[in-house]
Amino acid sequence: MILALAMAVLATQATPQESGHARFEGMAMGSDLEIEVFGPDQAICDQAVKEAREEIDRLERIMTDWKQESPLMDVNRAAGKKPVEVPPELYFIIERSLKMSELTEGTFDITFAAAGKLWNWRDPNPRVPTPEEVKAALADVGWKGVTLDSKARTVYLNRPGMRIGLGGIGPGYAGDLAMDKIRKLGIRNACVNMSGDVMLIGKKNGEPWNVGITHPRKKGESIAVLPVSNAAVSTSGDYERYFEKDGKRYCHIIDPRTGYPADLCQSVTIVAPSLAFADGLAKGVFILGPEKGMRMVEKLEGVQALIVAADGTMTMSKGLKK
Repeated sequence: MILALAMAVLATQATPQESGHARFEGMAMGSDLEIEVFGPDQAICDQAVKEAREEIDRLERIMTDWKQESPLMDVNRAAGKKPVEVPPELYFIIERSLKMSELTEGTFDITFAAAGKLWNWRDPNPRVPTPEEVKAALADVGWKGVTLDSKARTVYLNRPGMRIGLGGIGPGYAGDLAMDKIRKLGIRNACVNMSGDVMLIGKKNGEPWNVGITHPRKKGESIAVLPVSNAAVSTSGDYERYFEKDGKRYCHIIDPRTGYPADLCQSVTIVAPSLAFADGLAKGVFILGPEKGMRMVEKLEGVQALIVAADGTMTMSKGLKK
């Protein structure tokens, strides 16, 4: 299931000249979806929401890794056997994911699924896998084992046990393309919220949109409110899906280098131009930890971060402080 991240767009009012307004709340990619648009014409606003929803549904059919039939499932079934030709969108996001792996020193890795399947956070009596089980699963994890052929537009997983899961970046990519549909209709003020992965354009009431960042240890409270315009915001946290065993918290964000849940952060929020980039980077930084993660963020143009360390210490990138 697509990862549920922790933030909510705070309600404000449309600007006076915008008489059109459309809003949708429902489900997509296994999580909550919210789309809101403002424009000068009601019919265009309704069409924008409709096309955005259709685009997200289309991408889910391509990128799902839990339904029996999808291009991504075809890639996974052919692991260790043969390359598989895939749709352009799937090739693009896999290619971008591998670049994200390189950027984050392998902490963001779409092949984590082989190790991730050992953990079940929905089990009423969850168990911690044995070291032997984790070691065996890690043999099939590693982004460098994915081979791409741009001319043939194929994806090949080099080992039979390898699997790709796009839950850590797929919602962000879908949000980006949904917003592209909205923009093409002339809408200049809109929000696409993929269960916490938020893409925002324009303003509301003449001011940037306000995005509340959930407190990782105090339910219902925010640690910050970020004014955002024409940017994406994504948060990864250890508080949505986790279990505790023998006094230790095991969250759903797996470190692909160890096979165990990451534990250096409580939450990481990334602000970036692209929602897919923010989505993937938030996971990578969460696993890297506050110090290494923030050093990397400070080197990236147009990217900001708010990190809550495992001990609750909060740090912000220089640009976000301003």
